[in-house]
Amino acid sequence: MTRNPNPALEVLPPPPVAGELMSGADIILRVLSEQGVDTVFGYSGGAILPTYDAVFRFNEMHHESPERQINLVVPANEQAAGFMAAGYARASGRVGVFMVTSGPGATNAVTPIADCNGDSVPVVLICGQVPRAMIGTDAFQEAPVFNIMSACAKQVFLVTDPAKLERTLRTAFEVARSGRPGPVVVDVPKDIQNWTGIYHGQGTLEFRGYSDRLRMVAKGARLEEHKRTEFFDLLAQSERPLLYAGGGVIAAGATAELRQFSERYGIPVVTTLMGLGAMSAKDELYLGMLGMHGMAHANYAVEDCDFLIAVGARFDDRVAGGRPDAFAPRARYVAHIDIDEAEINKVKRAHWAHVGDARNTLLSLMKQEPPAQPPSVWLDHIKALKRTYGMNYDRNNPAIQPQFVVEKLSEITGGRAIICTGVGQHQMWAAQFFDFVEPRSFLTSGSMGTMGFGLPAAIGAQLARPDALVIDIDGDGSIRMNVGELETASTYGVPVKVLLLNNLGDGMIRQWQRLFYDGRLCVSDKSLHRKNFVMAARADGFEFARRVDAMSELDKQLKAFVAFDGPAFLEIMVDENADVFPMVGPGQSYSNMITGPFIPSRSERETQGKGAGRQAAADMF
Repeated sequence: MTRNPNPALEVLPPPPVAGELMSGADIILRVLSEQGVDTVFGYSGGAILPTYDAVFRFNEMHHESPERQINLVVPANEQAAGFMAAGYARASGRVGVFMVTSGPGATNAVTPIADCNGDSVPVVLICGQVPRAMIGTDAFQEAPVFNIMSACAKQVFLVTDPAKLERTLRTAFEVARSGRPGPVVVDVPKDIQNWTGIYHGQGTLEFRGYSDRLRMVAKGARLEEHKRTEFFDLLAQSERPLLYAGGGVIAAGATAELRQFSERYGIPVVTTLMGLGAMSAKDELYLGMLGMHGMAHANYAVEDCDFLIAVGARFDDRVAGGRPDAFAPRARYVAHIDIDEAEINKVKRAHWAHVGDARNTLLSLMKQEPPAQPPSVWLDHIKALKRTYGMNYDRNNPAIQPQFVVEKLSEITGGRAIICTGVGQHQMWAAQFFDFVEPRSFLTSGSMGTMGFGLPAAIGAQLARPDALVIDIDGDGSIRMNVGELETASTYGVPVKVLLLNNLGDGMIRQWQRLFYDGRLCVSDKSLHRKNFVMAARADGFEFARRVDAMSELDKQLKAFVAFDGPAFLEIMVDENADVFPMVGPGQSYSNMITGPFIPSRSERETQGKGAGRQAAADMF
């Protein structure tokens, strides 16, 4: 069977219930079902109770058809519900759904909504609200959800007309998954949930401006011959072309096309943090991640290229370093392909640009006969960069090096695992040292950098892809944020694997404090904290919960951890002084990249990063 290249567009046919009289809460469940939703994450409360009760009724109605039932997963708090929905969406390509109550339930959901907005992740949040007559009266657990969420969501709907509830929900899914994906919030007053009306089984809101933009993008998706010719004229003039691929490639289901395009025209590839997995780490034309903590050889390739081709990427500050003029300084030409017109020329001026879906655009470009391949000297140069400036760390230190742990995990799994992370040093080590070979296999909070993301996202990913091996690589600072979700994993029997790299502190903060704040470790040292993570995991129902203190135990315990049938927790006490390198310091360009003591640098000015001003450091972080 041929798979849909974009699973986000796959929905189940609507069940044959159109024309029935039912409550607004029941209508919500019918729309979820028709949209192919099989799992809802969320925490209950007074203003959303009617809809949670409707979940029970819906599942009772379909007790003879389990595939139609909706699995309800209740986390420890609403923030984690949002991250579970995000993990579900990121791992599967389908829309993730979570439901919360009004007031604090809604405000706890702000962070995951903002996180999904930053990383273009399609989720729908259904939020209970006080009855319409009480809105604006400072009622119990009332919050101005529309006002709060409008600043950080792709779209927010406040349902005030019950007759529009069904169409609003259907529109929410359409908006979440179409164009540049993102989070949509639907705020539903309690009296509308209790209202009784007819379920029609079809219809969406008239959303003219958005629909017009989608039609324009669709119309321009297939490049005209003259536009293709312009692109290949630039390519023909270049001797050192480089593809810079972002998360938009994965969102568009365009990874096969990217790989084909790279091979067809002989163009090396670098990816962003969100683009990891778009190219197999084993591909000869792949250089790895670029950016602030990107591979040295990838960043040097960006420095050296003369034609930069950005696909589904947005030149954010973690890539362009806040200095777009110094980014790819030798590039005579820049091409930019993105589905969001607002990203074109926002940061870096493009000489050739196209607004469109990455997959369709690459397919259109490949209709052109291949021009002469780039000179072999460029590809030889790329190989030399990888050979000379490859990733490395202190391999002779008797303390367990976190980079080695990730390398070993990659070796044991063959790179075929879904890796989720929190935020911090462990996040960067996972990105640098795990050899991702498939798309949707690295789930992390990129734009928002939200600590506590990893564990709930892993639970969501595991529920979306039950046959996959899902591993949360986390840090002791980050996991504390949502450590209560260990209980959620064991309660629902979700076989996630939690690998905790414990360096007794907020490692990334400590690294910055050592480099830019004269070593004053304010708030970042956790050596006096008394949390026993292994005992916590056991208390929360993990049958496999162990700690590794010595290198001699590592290989055996890692293999046992991966092989365990069920939720597993492995804490590894790693070198507290291990740092993340390379590092592009605040206000610096790739030419001044700090490569650290174990990766060669081709710049004699490497130490300039240590001299960056305190204000610049604060601005960059």
